Amino acid sequence: MKKRQLGSSDLFLSEISLGGMSLSTDKEKAAGIVDMALDAGINYFDTADLYDLGVNETIIGETLGKRRQDIILATKVGNRWSEGVEGWHWDASSSYIKEAVHASLQRLGTDYIDVYQLHGGTIADDWDGIINTFEELKKDGLIREYGISSIRPNVLQRFLPASSAKSVMMQYSALDRRPEEWLDYIAGEGASVVTRGTVAKGFLTNTWKDRQQRGNGYNAYTADELATTLAGLATHYDDLHALALAFNLKESTIASTVIGASSQEQLAQTLAAYEKSMEILDFEKALELTKSEQYQDHR
Repeated sequence: MKKRQLGSSDLFLSEISLGGMSLSTDKEKAAGIVDMALDAGINYFDTADLYDLGVNETIIGETLGKRRQDIILATKVGNRWSEGVEGWHWDASSSYIKEAVHASLQRLGTDYIDVYQLHGGTIADDWDGIINTFEELKKDGLIREYGISSIRPNVLQRFLPASSAKSVMMQYSALDRRPEEWLDYIAGEGASVVTRGTVAKGFLTNTWKDRQQRGNGYNAYTADELATTLAGLATHYDDLHALALAFNLKESTIASTVIGASSQEQLAQTLAAYEKSMEILDFEKALELTKSEQYQDHR
């Protein structure tokens, strides 16, 4: 498993990382997936306090156990909930971030978080306060680096130049190329991108035929456009799962692709695709067949 530097930080992430959102709440099943990931050389684990309202952090913390020092652990903050109250609301206040980081540390069973990410944000947020809070947490040794999970250009333009953020989590794939406009900008600010949505809800896997027949398009693609695009990609590239990983990892700004797994079988498929992805060097047809678009909102 190859590794890449996260921005200008001292952290080096495995090119494939494990996302916690789809991880089973069954501890034994989750442990099997985490063990397989570690054995494969995956060292970056991404979760959030929002996933299963904290349960996901607890599961990952208990599953990693004494192997905590062998991995780079990332979680997120900003979506606040209260016990007994349905739903959650956005809270990026300094007081809440400081409260939430301690709750995450307790659930994760660790005394530091490697990458602490704001889980969204709007241009109306108090960015000076947010940045100062992250810097304070870093100074106190509670976090090593920080970043943001956001696709909003105006937020990135406000946040990155004013901070020492090293990570931007964004949805990016061959079927959603909107971040391409911003990759050089992000790299220029000393940060890297960690991608989510890499396999585009499974459309960019080898089950694409079944999925597109059951689906109703994806992102900017109508159902018919999606079917035509996927068929074209499959004709030129014999493994869409491998293509999905290679397409993202061709970008030097991308440090890692976060892949979810609800079973060991799913993770095994991703690992096999990763091996094949190294053989894909020509992306001309993929770029030709897919849409190159830009974000229209939040500019």
